[in-house]
Amino acid sequence: MPMSSTLSAVRKSCLPILSAVAIAAACVAPSLSAAASLPDKTVVFCSEGSPAGFDTAQYTTSVEFSAGSYTVYNRLVEFGHGSTDIEPGLAEKWDVSSDGLQYTFHLRHGVKFHTTAWFKPTRDFNADDVVFTYTRMLDPEQPFHKAYPVSFPYFNDLGLAKNISKIEALDPYTVRFTLKEVDAPFLQQLAMPFASVLSAEYADQLLKAGKASDINLFPVGTGPFIFRSYTKDDSIRFDGNPNYWKPGVVKVSKLIFAITVDPSVRLQKLKRNECQVMSYPKPADIPQIQSDSSLALPHQVGFNLGFIAYNTTKKPLDNVLVRRALDMSVNKKAIIDSVYQGAGQAATNPMPPTQWGYDKNLKDAPYDVDKAKALLKQAGYPDGFDLTLWAMPVSRPYNPNARLMAEMLQADWSKIGVKTKIVTFEWGEYIRRAHSGEHEAMLIGWTGDYGDPDNWLGVLLGCDAVNGSNFSKWCYKPFDDLIKQARSTTDMATRTKDYTEAQEIFKQEVPFTPIAHSTVYQPLSKSITGFKIDPFGPTQFWNVGLK
Repeated sequence: MPMSSTLSAVRKSCLPILSAVAIAAACVAPSLSAAASLPDKTVVFCSEGSPAGFDTAQYTTSVEFSAGSYTVYNRLVEFGHGSTDIEPGLAEKWDVSSDGLQYTFHLRHGVKFHTTAWFKPTRDFNADDVVFTYTRMLDPEQPFHKAYPVSFPYFNDLGLAKNISKIEALDPYTVRFTLKEVDAPFLQQLAMPFASVLSAEYADQLLKAGKASDINLFPVGTGPFIFRSYTKDDSIRFDGNPNYWKPGVVKVSKLIFAITVDPSVRLQKLKRNECQVMSYPKPADIPQIQSDSSLALPHQVGFNLGFIAYNTTKKPLDNVLVRRALDMSVNKKAIIDSVYQGAGQAATNPMPPTQWGYDKNLKDAPYDVDKAKALLKQAGYPDGFDLTLWAMPVSRPYNPNARLMAEMLQADWSKIGVKTKIVTFEWGEYIRRAHSGEHEAMLIGWTGDYGDPDNWLGVLLGCDAVNGSNFSKWCYKPFDDLIKQARSTTDMATRTKDYTEAQEIFKQEVPFTPIAHSTVYQPLSKSITGFKIDPFGPTQFWNVGLK
């Protein structure tokens, strides 16, 4: 990473370093161009589930990220449209100190927060909004945090709560982050959905009204679409933002998420042009989509992983012999043939082979029912045991049919004496309960968020993530030490060596069983223009229009 961004022309602050509040009115920036006239067109997206809310700092799934982060909000830095590359967002440029511990962001002038029925901004975006956004996650004593005490799984999973020592506004358009230790993927992390910038003025209004939790129900951001309404299990409605700071991104006046859980129903709606974009088709439906002259089907190798997480805090799953027995009694080939139907490849590692740092030398334990029985006997369970397996209620890019997969696992594990009960919950409840560790074994998965091994090994398996996305609740010091060591240097060779050793430990300890990496298919009407598949999973409508 270069020590200074040259991705955009620099707009220098008009005043020397003073407090943001004291001189906000004194810094007169050029205004943005007049509001754009948006095409009178509506895009309907048949989405797969109801978001739990729109305060995306407290969520970890693409259901919330699609509906909130990439419609309503922006971040200091952004991933390019359909890309893994970092580009300027609400920060026009940034500088990194020579020791890698200070990041100074120079903010964009003239950016407007949304005007809605519940909030009318009196000022433009500035440093106070950045400081509020991050201080709320960092400081449990921050007033808004105390008024609306939610968890911030990603912020904590990444170790940012422990590593950020200070966030300060140097002037209305300059913010500095000071870290305790070098964090190699820090910039990429700030481009993630949890880092979406909120309005400090809106938060103050909610706090004074005693309605802090409304930030999760009535979002206000600077993004390309303005939230208008949400009816759970039915629809989310947005207006195009005519004042969006990035010209040309918004190409429709209306965007509607038509929440449609059943993938077969989503496809029928797409074929009838009741929606123009749909999420996650069934693998069995791919041929008919390909043969429909009115539809397009862009696709790419998924940056994802579907797996079985074992809650290692619960008996008998705390015993590595039991986990190994369950792992080697999974008929992975049969599952991939039936569940993924040609659109998946077997997974061996806790991250996909397209991720740098992937250890190509790791091998799965052989599928061996007799050896699995012997391991259970050695662990003290010669007659097996009862197990509850959670199955997701929705299709995901990493698992198109969790119910079928669960039934196949139930049959596999019965051969070694494990009696499996399959349960499920509504998607938001499923994730909430999993974060709190109520499950024994569960089907879950991950789509990479920022193209670094830390996003897999740290977020899914690190000790800092035990109350977040580490659904195995596995905290193993030899592994965790390697992850933290790799995070604290920018030397690629050193990081690769640490991650390779960590993957070897993972394979020995089996906190989860990797199943598959899937191909991502994106069915569209051919009337849609400008759509790109997001490599990190959410569905984005930047630059999307209608012919």
